[in-house]
Amino acid sequence: MGVGCELRAGPYLGEISALEFLPLPSHLSAFPLLLAGTGSELLLYDVESGKLINSVHIFEGVRVHGIVVIEVSSPDFSVSVFGERRIKLFRIRVETMSSIDVDLVIEIPRFDHWVLDLCFLKVEGWLAVGLSDNSIALWDVKKNSLVARVRSPERCLLYSMRLWGDDIDALHVASGTIYNEIIVWKLCQSQTSLMNEHSDPIASYVKDAELPQQQYSAVHLFRLTGHEGSIFRIAWSSDGSKLMSVSDDRSARIWIIGGPRSDCGERGEQGEDNGGHALVSHTLFGHNARIWDCYISDSIVITASEDCTCRVWGMNGRQLLMIREHTGRGIWRCVYDQSSSLLVTAGFDSSIKARLCCSPSVEDTSQPRGLSEIKGQTETFGICAPKMTKQLGLMNSKSEYIRCLHFTQDNVLYVATNNGHLYHVNFLNPGDVRWTELVQLSEEAPIICMDLLVIKSSENSELYLDKEDIIALGDGKGKVTVLRIINGDLSPKLVSCFTWPAEKERQLLGIFWCKSLGCKCVFTTNPGGILKLWKIDHALESDANKINVAQTVSLIAVFTSCFGARIMCLDVSIREEVLVCGDQRGNLAIFPMSEDLVVTNSAERLVEIPLLCRFKGAHGISSVTSVVIATSDFKQAEIRTTGGDGCICYFRCGANKENLEFIGMKQVKELSTVQSVVTKPTTSSEDFTEGNYAIGFTSADFIMWDLINETKTLQISCGGWRRPYSYHIGAVPEYQNCFAYVKDQTIYINRLWVQVQERQLFPKVLHMQYHGREVHSMCFISSCFSRKYHDAWIATGCEDGTVRLTRYMPFDMENWRGSKLLGEHVGGSAVRSICFISRIYKFSSGTTYNSTRENTIHASTDSNENQSLLISVGAKQVLTSWLLEDKEVVSKEDFDKGLESADISSPCLNGFSSISFRWLSTYMPPRFTSTHRTVKLPEINEERNNSTIKSFPISDSQTAGCSTQKSRDNQVDLMDNDWRYLAVTGFLVKHVDSRLTVCFVVVSCSDATLSLRALVLPCRLWFDVALLVPQTSPVLALQHVVVPVHAPYRDNKQIGFAYFIISGSTDGNITFWDVTEAVEYFMQLTSKHQAELLVDWQKRPQTGRGSQGGRWWRSSIRQFSGKTSQDALNSNESGNNIDGLTADTPLKALFLEGNNSMCTQASSQTRSSITNLLPERRVSILPLEMREVQPLHVLKSVHQSGVNCLHVSEMKGSLNSNSGVGYCLVSGGDDQALHCVGFYFTSQMTNVDLSHIQSTDSVQEDPPPLQCTGFCDNIITKHGVQILFQGGIASAHSSAVKGIWTDGIWAFSTGLDQRIRCWNIDHHGKLTEKVHLIISVPEPEALSAIKFGSVGDKYQIAVGGRGMQVVEFSSSPDED
Repeated sequence: MGVGCELRAGPYLGEISALEFLPLPSHLSAFPLLLAGTGSELLLYDVESGKLINSVHIFEGVRVHGIVVIEVSSPDFSVSVFGERRIKLFRIRVETMSSIDVDLVIEIPRFDHWVLDLCFLKVEGWLAVGLSDNSIALWDVKKNSLVARVRSPERCLLYSMRLWGDDIDALHVASGTIYNEIIVWKLCQSQTSLMNEHSDPIASYVKDAELPQQQYSAVHLFRLTGHEGSIFRIAWSSDGSKLMSVSDDRSARIWIIGGPRSDCGERGEQGEDNGGHALVSHTLFGHNARIWDCYISDSIVITASEDCTCRVWGMNGRQLLMIREHTGRGIWRCVYDQSSSLLVTAGFDSSIKARLCCSPSVEDTSQPRGLSEIKGQTETFGICAPKMTKQLGLMNSKSEYIRCLHFTQDNVLYVATNNGHLYHVNFLNPGDVRWTELVQLSEEAPIICMDLLVIKSSENSELYLDKEDIIALGDGKGKVTVLRIINGDLSPKLVSCFTWPAEKERQLLGIFWCKSLGCKCVFTTNPGGILKLWKIDHALESDANKINVAQTVSLIAVFTSCFGARIMCLDVSIREEVLVCGDQRGNLAIFPMSEDLVVTNSAERLVEIPLLCRFKGAHGISSVTSVVIATSDFKQAEIRTTGGDGCICYFRCGANKENLEFIGMKQVKELSTVQSVVTKPTTSSEDFTEGNYAIGFTSADFIMWDLINETKTLQISCGGWRRPYSYHIGAVPEYQNCFAYVKDQTIYINRLWVQVQERQLFPKVLHMQYHGREVHSMCFISSCFSRKYHDAWIATGCEDGTVRLTRYMPFDMENWRGSKLLGEHVGGSAVRSICFISRIYKFSSGTTYNSTRENTIHASTDSNENQSLLISVGAKQVLTSWLLEDKEVVSKEDFDKGLESADISSPCLNGFSSISFRWLSTYMPPRFTSTHRTVKLPEINEERNNSTIKSFPISDSQTAGCSTQKSRDNQVDLMDNDWRYLAVTGFLVKHVDSRLTVCFVVVSCSDATLSLRALVLPCRLWFDVALLVPQTSPVLALQHVVVPVHAPYRDNKQIGFAYFIISGSTDGNITFWDVTEAVEYFMQLTSKHQAELLVDWQKRPQTGRGSQGGRWWRSSIRQFSGKTSQDALNSNESGNNIDGLTADTPLKALFLEGNNSMCTQASSQTRSSITNLLPERRVSILPLEMREVQPLHVLKSVHQSGVNCLHVSEMKGSLNSNSGVGYCLVSGGDDQALHCVGFYFTSQMTNVDLSHIQSTDSVQEDPPPLQCTGFCDNIITKHGVQILFQGGIASAHSSAVKGIWTDGIWAFSTGLDQRIRCWNIDHHGKLTEKVHLIISVPEPEALSAIKFGSVGDKYQIAVGGRGMQVVEFSSSPDED
C-alpha cells in the first residue's frame, strides 16, 4: 500500500451464503441467535426483535461459505467460520441481547482444497475438516496443529460433503461426487507408517506440524446411487440414522442408514468392509428448478430451491407447506430450529426471512394443508342462511341465493340475497352462529349492490358496540335503500330505513359511500358511466320503515364520464376539492368536488359537474378496482389506483386540476387482479406510494401479499373474484384477517384473529431485499441533500430488468438503510446500462448566458429548471427514463452551512423517502407486419467533408426503423427486433425562450448502430435525431463531453456549447463524435414548433402483460398520412387549432411511443376527434430530417479486444491557457489493460454566406448544417480533437477490466480478478498504482465513484456484480 492512501472495505449487499442458529438460554430469548454469512462478513441477528446486533469482517476477499457451532457453554460459545480454503474460530460472548462480543481465537492455515464442512469431535478435542478432494483433515484445536490427513479411496472432486459424529469412532462422512453419487465412509485406526510430511500438500501450509504415531485410514461403507444430477447438498439427521440429499435433477431423497433390510426402494451399494446398508425411504418431487439446500429432522424435511420456493415435507413424503418469498436465482440456504419452530431462509436477493412454522407429526399430515404459514389459530368453517337450508335440487329464478357479503369486524357479516333479504350474522365461534333478518326489500327486486359505512359514536371508541352501521342497498328496480343499524349487546337494532328511486329498472349497478363525506352523501352509478350524488343527511334521522322520503333525499350533482363505461370505484378529497372515478375499462375521470356542493341546503338546483381531466387506459383494458387520494409534499393530489391487470398505479393531479400525470407503478406478479392496498395503522412511512399489503386474487385463490418484504402472507382457495366475497383486515394483517366467500350456497369463512401481544410478529425480514440477479450497471445519484450527511444513493440496473435506488450510510451499523424498487423494464428485459443526468445546458441563438444550475434543488414537476433524469437501457431495445424527486428543498447557502455542523445521527435521515425517482417515459422501436420492409442508406464517403453531419429525407415508415439500421451492410430488417441496447449516455438542453427541455440520449445497440435520440419534456415525446456512422462494431461504453464555446469577436464571451460523444467498441477503437449540429438543428425545430409539442400526451409504462397498459391495440399498426390527418383536422368543429395541434402542422417524421390519450381543457367532442385522428401508439409531429454524423476522430486498436468501460473527466491546471479545457479519458478492456488519453477540443470559426438559405417553414431535402452559434453574425464553427498524450498499463488486472472511473487525478478500476485498484494520474498521463483491495463481489460488472469531504481526497467507490459493495478511499494532500 502506498503511503498516505487507504482503501477501507465497506459492507457487502448480495447473496447470503451461510446460515446457522446459536442456541441461547431461555432467560435471554425464546429464539436462538441467528448467524448469517454474506460476502466476507458475519452478521449476528436477534430474531425476536429483528435487529442486527453485530457485524464482523471475517476474510479478505473470501466469501463465508459455512458456519458451524462447535461448543456451547453459556455465556461463551465457540463458532467456526470457513470460506474457500480458510477456517477461523471465534468466541462469541452473549451476556445480554444488546451486548454480544465476537473475538478471534484461532486462524487455521490455508488448506490446499476448499473446505466443505466441519465437525467438532468433543472427546478428542479435534476439528474434523471435510475437503473437496474427498479427504478429512483432523486438527487439534488446543495445539493448533494438524493431527492427520485421511483420504477416501474414491479419489474424486466433490460438490458437497457433510460430517456427522462427536468422536472419531462415530464420525461418518457423506460425500456428494460429480458423478451423481453419494459415497458414505468413515475413519478407523491403522498401524501404517508415519505420514510423510513433505509429500502431503497441506504440510507446506502448516509450520512445525507434529504428526502422531497413530494414523487413520478410510473405510468405505456404501455408495448411494439414483440421482440423475450433481449432488448439491447433504444433511444428516440428529441421530445419524437418516441421510438426505438434494440434486441438480430437482429431486430430494431420504436415505435410511443402517436400518433393517427391505426390498422396497432403491438400494445403496453395500461396502465390503462393513455390514452397513442404505435404502431410499422417499423421493420428493415438486420443485421446478435445482435444489440448493435441505434440512432433515425426526418429523419434517425442508428443501430450498432455485425456483425461489422453500417446501416443508412430512416424513411420509407429502408436501405440507410451500413458501415463495424470494426473487431472482432462488433460495440458497435454509435453517430450522425445532424448539421454537423457527424457519429462516436466505437467497441470492440478499434477504433473510424468518417465520414460525409448526412441526406436524406424520399422523397430522392427513389434515388439510395450505400454502400459507401453518397457524393453529386459523378457523375455517361454513355457514348457511336459514331459508337456503330447505332448498333442494336445481335452482330456478325464484330460488334464493347470496348476492353480496360485507364484513364490519372479525365476527360480524352482512349478507344480502336476490330475494331482497338482508341478514346480520354474528359468529363468535364456529359453533355459535346467530342470524338476524333485518329487512326484506321486495321479492321481485333482487339486491344488486351493497356498501357499508361504520360510524363511531365517539372519537376514541374502539368497541364495536359503540358503532353504527349505515348500509346502502341498490335493487333491480333502480331503488336505493339506506338502513341505520345500532349494534346492541344481544342483537342489532334497526333504527331507520328509507327508500327512494335513483335509476330506471335494471340501471342501478353500483352504490358508494365515501369516508371523507361521511353519511351525508351517497353515490349511485349506471351502466353508461353517469354518477349521481345524493344528499341524505336529514333522512337518517327519520323513523324506521319509512318508505317515501323523497322530500328529504335530494339529487345535488351529476357527473358524466366521457368514456361511457360503468364506474367501479371512486374517492373524494374535500381538501383537494376533487373526485376521482375509475371505470370498468381501466380509465380514470377527474371531476371538481367543492365543499360548498356538499354543505349547501338548497335542493332546488341540480348541478351538472363538468369533467376536469381524464386518463385513458390507466389499467389498460382491465377494470379499476380501487381509488385512494392523498396530498403529496408538492401540494398536489396524489392518486393510487389498483386494477384487474395486477398493477398498483400512482398519479399526480396538478394544482390547477387540469392535468393527470402518471408517476409510477408497482406490478404485483403474484396477483392477476389487485383489489386494494392495505396500510398498517402503525406504519411510519412518509411516502404515499408505500403501501404495506396488496389484496387480490389469482385465477382461483385469494392472496394477501406483503409489498415491502415481497412475501405471501395469506392464500385461500376460493374459486376466484367472480364469486361474492368480503374481507376484513386488522391492525396486524399477518395475524388479524378474515375472508368469506360463497360456494354452493354456503358461506365459507377463514378467520385468523390473534391479539398482537400474544405472540411475536412473524414473518420478519431481517436483512433487506436487493436484486435477485447480477447487477450490470450502476451510478451514484449526486443529490445535494444526499451528500449533506455523507450518505449516498446508488441506482443499479439488473439482469432481471429491475432498477433500484439503494441508500448507503457509512456511519450506521446497518449501512444499507433501504433499497427501493423504481420499476421494471418491459417484460423483465435485462438492464444493461444506466446513466444519471443532472446538469442542464441552456440553448439560445446568438445570446450570451451561463449554464450554472439554480440555487434551489427540488423536484417540482412544473419547473423544468431542476429536472434530473435517470436513463436505463437494455434488452429488447427498451429505453426508459426516470425523473428525480428530491422531496427536501435545500438552498445551497443553507447546505454549505449545514455541512459544517451536520449531525450524522440526525433523525430526519431515518426515512428513506427523501429522494426517489418516478417513471417518466419508455421508448421501444416499433414493429411492422411485413418482413421485407428495409431501408437503403446512402453510401458513406470515407473522405472527410466540411461537416461531420449529412442529412437525407426519410419517410414515415422508414423513420420508425431507424433504430435497427445496420451500418455494416447499409441494410435493415425492420422486423428483426432481437437486439439489445448495450450502453447509454445523455445530457439535458433547455431553450431559454421555451418551456421545453430536451434530453438528448445516445444509445448503442448490439447490431452495431449508434443513435442520437431526443426526449422532449414535459410532453414526453421521443424523436430519432441522428445516426452516428460508420460504426462497424458494437459499442460497449459511452461518455459525453459538453464544452462551452466562446466568441473571440465578443470579448471571448460564451455563446453556446459544443456536444461530443466518446464511444468504445468491441474492435478496441475509441471514437470521438461531434453531435453539435444535430443538437442545434433539433433545438431550432422544437423552438419553432413548441405549440404543437406542448400537447399533454398521457402515457404509462408497458408491463408485458396483455391486458395491461402496454397492450397493443388493433389500431396501433395503422399509420396516418399527412393529408388524411390534415383533412381530419380541418373538418373538426373546433376549428384549425385543436389543443395546440394546428392543421398546417406537417404530420411526418418520427413517432411517439405510448398511450396517446390527451388530457386538455377542450370539450369531450374535441377530445374524441383527436383520439380518432391520431394513432393510439405513435403520431408524427415535427418535420424532422434524419441526419448522419461522421466520426470526428478515431483512436484505432487502443485495446487488443473490446473496450468494456471508459470514463472522462476534466484535468484542471494540466494544460496551458491557449489550449482551453483539457480532458482525461481512461478505458479498460478484455485485454486486462488500462489506457489513459489526454486531449482537448479545438474550434475554428469562419464566415459563411447565408443568402442562399431558404425559409425553414417547409421541409427541405438537404437543409444546411446549423452550428452551435446559431448563424450568429454569419459565423460557423468547426471542431477538432487534439491528443496531448497516450499511455497505459498492459496488465493492470489479472483478468478483464469491467469498470473504471476518474476525476483527472485519481482513477479507480475493477475487473474479474475481484480487485479494486487505485491509480494516480500525473500531468503526462502516467498511471501509478497506489493501493488495491480484494472485494467481496464475485464477477464484478460495473464501478462508479463519487467524491465527498473537504479535507484531503475522500471517495466512495461502489462495485456491482453478483451483489454490491461500497469501498471508501482516502489520501493525504501530499499524495496528490
